[in-house]
Formats: sequence, structure tokens, C-alpha cells
Amino acid sequence: MSSLLKNCWRLSRNFPITTQKCYPKLLPSMRMNSTETENIETRPTIRKPSDITAIKDLGAYITACLPKYVQKTQIVTGNELEIMICPEGLIPTMKFLRNHHKTRFTSLSDMTALDVPSRLHRFELVYNLLSFHYNTRIRVKTYTDELTPVQSIEPIYIAANWYEREVWDMFGILFQGNSDLRRILTDYGFEGHPLRKDFPLSGFVEVRYDNELQRVVCEPVELTQEFRKFELSAPWEQFPNFREIPPPDSDKTDSSKDKK
Repeated sequence: MSSLLKNCWRLSRNFPITTQKCYPKLLPSMRMNSTETENIETRPTIRKPSDITAIKDLGAYITACLPKYVQKTQIVTGNELEIMICPEGLIPTMKFLRNHHKTRFTSLSDMTALDVPSRLHRFELVYNLLSFHYNTRIRVKTYTDELTPVQSIEPIYIAANWYEREVWDMFGILFQGNSDLRRILTDYGFEGHPLRKDFPLSGFVEVRYDNELQRVVCEPVELTQEFRKFELSAPWEQFPNFREIPPPDSDKTDSSKDKK
């Protein structure tokens, strides 16, 4: 009986078994066969060149619409449009760039600043805007000093809240109208603004753990003078062990004297 069953099982394996495919017609775009291999893209992604003429026309159009506030327009790094405005025109310019049907820069992708102490207005504010509708970017720049506050653009771009807090923390630029202008990167009670050019690299205070007090303490920075001295001739000259090593020329001079 067992041999008969084995023969029937061997014969059944030789017969082809076909099943009818019943795929739903409601999902024609769904891939039913999981064994198919997708074509892997091996070529690198190359950014299409931008239309410089369209970028120039956009800058000329914004300048014509806001002649009172726009001081200069320029194209940098090939295809990036920059607009320089006066501080009084920050709010009108941002409203125009966001709400006008030919601009529609509805996203504030980034905001930063830079410090140039030699200028009359040492701080330069930089706003990077993005238009999802036209897939274009624009950079708006304005200026201020350490005492003059700048109007906050938080009512126009809600993302400016944290960006302005970061600029205030790092550079000390005041933003009038910000709902929560506090430090965001440094610790509580921090003094000074780290990204200013006149801020020392070592800072004013240091944080360490005190074993006696069993807590973290904040103390003034104490560095010896040799670690504050930097020379360009050799990076290790400020260390005492390096000074004790004789220069390589002295060995040559001593050997020449011995020969004589």
C-alpha cells in the first residue's frame, strides 16, 4: 500500500498545476508580482541649469514694485538671487514676497546673520525664502547694529520664532515683536554672544563637575598664558617640551666645527 502511494505521489509531481490568477480590477496600478526587479538608476543626478533670464526678470520686477525699500539686487554663485533692503522695509518686503501671486515665497527655510565689526552697521541679517509653487529661492539681506532693534517677521513666517531666538542668542540682535525672545542654544545665565567677532575663543566662564560640592559649577576661565599664545611658525611652539628640543640646524653646525 505504501509503495502504491509513493508511485501516485511521484506521478502527481510530474503533472503541471496551473492556478487561475484573480487580481482585483479596482487597483490596476498596484504591482502584483513581487519577483520583478526594478531598474536601478546608475547615472548621477545632475541639476538642470536655471534660467538666468527669468531670475533677472524676477529681481527687476521686485525692484520695480518696491523701489522705496530695495537698494540692490544681484545674482551670486551662478543662479541665486539676492535682494538688499533697508531695515525699515523688512516687513513690507516680506509681505510682498509671501502674498504676491508672482512670487509666493511661503516658506522661510533659513535665517542667519554675520558680524563685520569694521562696518558702520556691523550685523547683516540674511533670510532664505522658498517658493513651492514656482520652485525658486531668494535671499533677502538687511543690516543693523548692536543697539538698533529689527522688526520681527514672526507674524508673517511662524518659523521665524526660533530662528530669531538663535540669532539673538549668538549675535545679540534684538527683534521687536518676537513673542518669546529668549536664549535657545546657550545655558541659563550665559553672558555675551558667542558668534560676535569680539567674543574670545576661550569664553569667559567654564563649566565643570565639583566632587566636593557634588554638582556642576560655573567658574571663570583660568588658562595659563602659554596656552593663549599662538604662533604661525610651528603649531607646537607654545608647549614647553617642544622648546627643549634643539633646532635641526644646530646639529649640522656642531658637526662642521668638529671636522675643522
